[in-house]
Amino acid sequence: MNDCIVIIPTYNEIENIESIIRAVLSQHKLFHVLIIDDNSPDYTADKVVLLQKEFEGRLFLEKREKKSGLGTAYVHGFKWALRHQYEFIFEMDADFSHDPKDLEKLYNACHFGDADLAIGSRYVTGVNVVNWPLSRVLLSYFASVYVRWVTGMKIHDATAGFVCYKRKVLEEINLDKIRFVGYAFQIEMKYRTYCKKFEIVEVPIIFTDRTKGQSKMSNSIIVEAVFGVIALRLKKMINTL
Repeated sequence: MNDCIVIIPTYNEIENIESIIRAVLSQHKLFHVLIIDDNSPDYTADKVVLLQKEFEGRLFLEKREKKSGLGTAYVHGFKWALRHQYEFIFEMDADFSHDPKDLEKLYNACHFGDADLAIGSRYVTGVNVVNWPLSRVLLSYFASVYVRWVTGMKIHDATAGFVCYKRKVLEEINLDKIRFVGYAFQIEMKYRTYCKKFEIVEVPIIFTDRTKGQSKMSNSIIVEAVFGVIALRLKKMINTL
């Protein structure tokens, strides 16, 4: 059985879904793909079903009843991957902001290197972001500075959504206790990994903003991240994390 599964949450990604699936499944390293679709009204899931006939045994679909947030989609995917015995479990966006060619870099950091969690980092070697407005770059960059200051984690890209977990990390973390759904989810997962004393390694990547479809960023997601970091730190201090 293949040991790597790439989890891709989707909501209205019909413009990207076929291309991203083909790109991931055409890599030299053998990956499987799990799409978690939140009942996209643009029929993203229907396109996946058609592609499953071509990629039988490598492409999987979990369709949820409604849009329930990024964090719950990934937790759903993590539990599915653990049940199906995958050893390396990846998070990835559907919009090509994460280059499928970089998947193997993350895999190598975990399989051949010391990483228990490998992060595709936009900021570990400077600012490697393409096509974002300056305001978005500054928001993302200083969010990670803020997270480092509050939590003590020595991570340059705390909100990164392009990562690889070793199976043992997700087994050790209580996934039922994950509470955040937006970018705070990405921070929460890294912080829980850090608190369990797993090895976290940042792998430099170039992040390119989507050219098709719409961003899911919102003010509520930003607010959740700002206050969520403080909540995580307080829970850690009183031993309730």
